[in-house]
Amino acid sequence: MGQLFQTFFYQPILNLLIFFYNYVPGHDLGLAIILLTIVIKLILYPLSRQSIKSQKALQDLQPKLNKIKEKYKGDREALGKATLALYRDNKINPFSSCLPLLVQIPFFFAVFRVFRDELNHQSLNLIYPFLEKPETLNTFFFNIVDLSHPSKILAVLAGLAQFWQTKMLMAKKPAIKAPEAKDENMTAILNKQMLYFMPALTVFFGFTFPGGLALYWLVTTLLTVAQQKIVFRGGLAQPADTEKKVIEGEVVK
Repeated sequence: MGQLFQTFFYQPILNLLIFFYNYVPGHDLGLAIILLTIVIKLILYPLSRQSIKSQKALQDLQPKLNKIKEKYKGDREALGKATLALYRDNKINPFSSCLPLLVQIPFFFAVFRVFRDELNHQSLNLIYPFLEKPETLNTFFFNIVDLSHPSKILAVLAGLAQFWQTKMLMAKKPAIKAPEAKDENMTAILNKQMLYFMPALTVFFGFTFPGGLALYWLVTTLLTVAQQKIVFRGGLAQPADTEKKVIEGEVVK
């Protein structure tokens, strides 16, 4: 399994990084990482697009789910059937947003290992024969940030970008119409925790790992934000009057 990972993920990503490094002006590793990130994002675009669409569809359906929870409170069997029926009627698979993310995990680990090893000059022996093998790497980004060491600036920027991206997908807190309807409160609390937890985690890892990984995560998140805007603008996001109908419990076709 380790050999397959190295052959199909680690080595291609490493060589693509070196390819960009050889040709970008000034052999700037930061620019090479940005180009590498764009290419990986383009490769994974169909998967990430589907994941974004699924997450947004589930969140648009949240008001109706909350009504079902309120209606069948205490009856788990009826709640499960009603929930599945709602998913089926709206042609939504609740697990469809998870699979694309799982497929992207090997790419993330490959990028992590490349930056961990390559920035310390440990894997240049895996460069393809047709590529020029640099004797050493200039690990500075614009001759300012050393990407081989943790960068607090890049870590904070990556965290802020993560906050922006998470906030775009966060479900709005629905109105509470009954004192006993506590699911809406719980949903809002969980959303708020995720809104701050993920950026904080991003900053923590950015303070720990090489700045090259923080730069990769920053660019990936910004590209994801742009992708979300494109997907939402393409008609997935519901207009205000449609959202109002969903909250009121009407069926939206």
